[in-house]
Amino acid sequence: MNTDLEALFRAFAGTIGRPAMADAEFGETFRQMMAALVGFDYVVVFAYRGKERPIALYSTFGSEEHVIFVSLYQAGPYLLDPFYHTARERRTGAFRMRELAPDRFFSSEYYRTYYVQTGLAEEIGFFVTVDQDITIVLSLMRRQETGPFSTTEFELLKRAEPLVASMVRHYWSGLAIRFDAQLHNRPRRSRKSRATSTVGSQADTVWRDLNLTAREASIIDLVLQGHSSESVGLKLAITTGTVKVHRRNVYRKLGISSQTQLLAMYLKNLS
Repeated sequence: MNTDLEALFRAFAGTIGRPAMADAEFGETFRQMMAALVGFDYVVVFAYRGKERPIALYSTFGSEEHVIFVSLYQAGPYLLDPFYHTARERRTGAFRMRELAPDRFFSSEYYRTYYVQTGLAEEIGFFVTVDQDITIVLSLMRRQETGPFSTTEFELLKRAEPLVASMVRHYWSGLAIRFDAQLHNRPRRSRKSRATSTVGSQADTVWRDLNLTAREASIIDLVLQGHSSESVGLKLAITTGTVKVHRRNVYRKLGISSQTQLLAMYLKNLS
């Protein structure tokens, strides 16, 4: 695909002199700018703060796709997402999903149970840190039939990242008040909405409620994210053998025998 400079300049010109833009308006401007550079199927923008339920700022999904990519994601699976963990680390820049994913991510139960439902071949995210410990991630997605981004396309997007970051910090600042409202307004919501708005805090107690130790919980969290025993050992500075012993103990405590059952139990206790 050739860069459409006229479309790029036209989209950028729409922001000149604008002190503020609504979520949908700026999201559409971002989409138009990126579409002038590369082809893609979907755009979604999430804001993350700590373990709190992420806020969806903009997306281009249809109603059925929105359920999988947004509603279901916000209900708990985001806690196992490589993009979420990168956002929590406050990293900035443009990254491919496969750069950030743990070594066993694409064979993990999370990937088989949730991520394959998206039908994506690849996802590239712009990670922008803003105020109040918030990171905004703007994702460009391609479905399997479209295929992954080429090296040339990815390099072009990386070159555009400084401009994207500058615009995001200008038009999507002050999001802390929305996260605060998401927590403080729970009594006015339905029971289901109240539950999903505090998924992050519930995640801290899931394993404790199931009588796992802090060490066991740390290991199992990493396993569900897609880390191999070797990778878990490196991250926690323990031997691979110790990791495997803890995993066997956890399975025995929970009365399960597979990662499928482990993920099911995790998501059930979140909700």
